[in-house]
Amino acid sequence: METRSISLDGPAGAGKSTLARRAAKHLGMIYVDTGALYRCIGLYALRKGVSPRDADGIASLLPDINLEMKYDDEGVQRMLMNSDDVTGDIRSPEASSYASDVSAIPSVRDFLLSMQRLMAEKYDVIMDGRDIGTVVLPNAGLKVFLTAELDVRAKRRHLELLEKDPGISLDKVRDDMRIRDKNDSEREVAPLKPAEDSIILDTTYLDADESFDAFCGLVYKRFGK
Repeated sequence: METRSISLDGPAGAGKSTLARRAAKHLGMIYVDTGALYRCIGLYALRKGVSPRDADGIASLLPDINLEMKYDDEGVQRMLMNSDDVTGDIRSPEASSYASDVSAIPSVRDFLLSMQRLMAEKYDVIMDGRDIGTVVLPNAGLKVFLTAELDVRAKRRHLELLEKDPGISLDKVRDDMRIRDKNDSEREVAPLKPAEDSIILDTTYLDADESFDAFCGLVYKRFGK
C-alpha cells in the first residue's frame, strides 16, 4: 500500500512543529521534525567549538554523529544524538542560530537526506522543515507552505522560549528570527521557498484550533477521511 506523505514547509515560528505534531496524532501519521536534525548538527558543532560556517570543519564532524528519532508514549519526537537525549538542548537560541548556518552546507544536507526519505518510504508522514516539498520529498502527496507575519511568529516563539529562559526579550527573538529568515531564504543550497505546487496557509489571523482545522481540511481534500 502506498504511503501518504505531507510536506509542511515554512519560516521559523510559523507553528509547523505544533501543527504537524497535533495533526499527525489526529490523522494516525508519523510526525518527522526535520529541523530537529539540523539543530542536532548545529548543537554538536557548538559543543565542539566549530564555526557553523566552516563547511570543511562541519563536514569533518559528521562521521562522529549518530542521530536517532524516538517517539514517547504521547507520540512526541525525541532526538537522540550519540545516544544522548538532546530534545530540549536543541531548542536554545544558540542551537537555532547554528542550525540555520549548518543547514546551508551541502555535506550536511546530503548526510541527512537519505534518513528523511527513508522515513517517508516506510511510514505515513507529516514532515516539516524548510525544503521538504522542494528537495526532500518533491513527490509528496500534499505540500503545504505554512507562514505568518514576522511579528506574530516572533510573539509565538517568545512565549515558547519564556518557559526555558524567563529573561529572553521579544526584541531578541524577533531580531534572531529576522536574521534566520534572511539566511534561509537567500542561501544557495535549498533556499526557503514554497514549492510550485504547494498550498499557502497563512496563520497570521488564525489561532491554534483554526490553523489545525484548516490544515486537516487540506489533508481530507487530498487523501479523504
